[in-house]
Amino acid sequence: MDPAKISEKPEVKLHFLDYWRVIQMRKSLILTVFLLVVITTTVMTFWLLPEKYASFVRIQIMKDAPEVGLTESRIDRQYFDPYFLQTEFQIIKSSTILNSVITNMDLCKKLAAQRDEPVEMPLDEAYEILSKRIKVEQTRGTTLVEIWVYDFNRDQAAQIANKIQEIYTQFRRGTFTTNRQAGIEALKLQLADKIAELHRKESALDSMVKEKKIPLTEDGMFYTTTIYPERLRRLEGQRIDAKEAYMHDSSLLARIVRLTLNEQKNALPTILPLDNSLVMLTERLGAAEEKFLINSNTLGAAHPDFKNSKDALELVQRQVDEKVAGLVRGLQERVDAEFANVQNLEEQVRAATKESGESSEEYRPYIRLKREVESLHQMTEQIEKRVIIEAVEVVQPNDAVRIIDIAKPGIYPVSPNKPLNLALGIIVGLIVGVGLAFFIEYLDTSVKTIDDVERALGAPVLAVIPQQIGELIEEGLDSPHGEAYRVLRTNLLFARKDETWNTITVLSSGAGEGKSTTLFNLATVFAQAGARVLIVDSDLNRPSIHKILHLSNTIGLTDYLLNKHKLEEIIQTTSQANLDFMPSGRLPRTAMGILSSNAMKEMIKEVKRRYDYVFFDAPPLLGVSDASVLANLMDMTLQVIQYRRYPQLMTIRAKQMILNVGGHLMGIVLNNINMSQDENYYYYSGYYEYKAKQKGAAAVKGDKPGDDASKNEGEVKVKQKY
Repeated sequence: MDPAKISEKPEVKLHFLDYWRVIQMRKSLILTVFLLVVITTTVMTFWLLPEKYASFVRIQIMKDAPEVGLTESRIDRQYFDPYFLQTEFQIIKSSTILNSVITNMDLCKKLAAQRDEPVEMPLDEAYEILSKRIKVEQTRGTTLVEIWVYDFNRDQAAQIANKIQEIYTQFRRGTFTTNRQAGIEALKLQLADKIAELHRKESALDSMVKEKKIPLTEDGMFYTTTIYPERLRRLEGQRIDAKEAYMHDSSLLARIVRLTLNEQKNALPTILPLDNSLVMLTERLGAAEEKFLINSNTLGAAHPDFKNSKDALELVQRQVDEKVAGLVRGLQERVDAEFANVQNLEEQVRAATKESGESSEEYRPYIRLKREVESLHQMTEQIEKRVIIEAVEVVQPNDAVRIIDIAKPGIYPVSPNKPLNLALGIIVGLIVGVGLAFFIEYLDTSVKTIDDVERALGAPVLAVIPQQIGELIEEGLDSPHGEAYRVLRTNLLFARKDETWNTITVLSSGAGEGKSTTLFNLATVFAQAGARVLIVDSDLNRPSIHKILHLSNTIGLTDYLLNKHKLEEIIQTTSQANLDFMPSGRLPRTAMGILSSNAMKEMIKEVKRRYDYVFFDAPPLLGVSDASVLANLMDMTLQVIQYRRYPQLMTIRAKQMILNVGGHLMGIVLNNINMSQDENYYYYSGYYEYKAKQKGAAAVKGDKPGDDASKNEGEVKVKQKY
């Protein structure tokens, strides 16, 4: 058997089906953590956390009127601005607004009283507290804004919310009024400048009229500027109308020319709807065609009526063709006439433009100055009107902030949220409990399953021993726990390589893993099977077998090895047939390392000859060197590993020590398994219970409990299960 590698740390993995096993194994821890979290949450929620109330005021926030300008516009306050409301949220929570609220409501004293502070709170500290108790949010898709205030006093929460709304509204109105007043003053200054400029240019205009003797009409209009431009505008209008008529008719003519004669017959009534003669001829043509078609189907070509209808059809056809051709010619003539009219009017416009330019060149400075004066007149009128409008609006209430709902004291506290806190406590308790269970499971490197043993130690598991197993010698032959040790006996006998091997020791890496109980019960099972068995208590430091058997430990192994007593004097009989016991005796201080003496080797040879099987109890491997000495002297060695007790590295090191001293490690015994909780071992538990019931039934029928044949048969079956 190859030594195990101690340097490698066993790999701990959790498969999918292992999660439920971990929860079952750690359910006490999970339940404890869960209850602690839930109880802590309940206590905090119902007794320790103070109740907090919330009140809110709902307002509508809109933009102010636009900045003062020459044209009136209020429509842009309805435009969506993604940054406007966010900006207003910050203004509401700013120190400008909240410090005014704190000062008006004397919150420095009230907040200090809530904290049981005798001294009035500084303004900056009061602002920090109040800003954290305020939440401003927008109703989605609207300009409605809710200002939430949280406080331990329900009335004070409502008062603060209403006061914030009041201060903010005053702030908006004050800003609006200040901006408007500044704008009005700027407009008045601009108006004074424009009026002064207007007076200067009017004086210059009057001087130019007198100096150049400019002809004016009775109403003060410039004569030349009224005659020539009016004639030019009239001619230009006639030219535009003539050109539109020409373009329309030429387009119609182009469409008609592209059509065939038959298509022109059908299209002209719709293009020229006022010409009814073509419509009438078209109706007559249809009637003549219908009559000719009837006669051609009923009469012969020589019949007079057939000839008359044919002549009539040809006559109407010629008339229609001539009418269509005449209409096309008429439209062509009209287009030509319109083109000539457009050319004539364009020539007249050019002549009038030239004449007007020549006549007005002399008076161009007057015309330019006249236009400037008229423009200044219009501008001053607009500014005067704007000043009047702004002066009226500035004294009117500003509706940029509208109160929709005032704040009212809250009826129920909003914090702590008891249902939510309890639900979170339950959820967090479960998460923390389960998480802690899996974390501990991850840190736990002890042996948990048979796979852990076989993977880490590379040795077979010969038996699985349940929890709470006592001494079989006291429980009797029909003990339900005996089946586990009978399985161990069977597997041990199958595993030994030489039938002469009959000395056995059971070792463990540390104390408290159940090696002495395992050795004693295994020896009892061998004795019950009819073999002559001797138990030697070779754990000289902490002997325990004599306590199980209620025998004396006055003299024993140490006395024999020191030649104080003979073998027959130290071996004691027990209440179990075929089972003898050799106590350890008292260990003198001068007898350290006595187990490695030649006397010990001779004694082992002697008892091997006298008994079928000899069991040597030993101390833990990692405690003293005696265990290693016994492992070297014994024919067969078993290693006991207690379920979930010591790290795997410790068990690996113990196995390595057995192999290093040349011991014959037959296999591993998993001890102290809680089979009711761990589904990995449910099979063993169920099988042991089944065997116990089977033995009880056999006892009722009168079968012998110690029947070796039936027992061996059952043991072979167990062997096959492994």
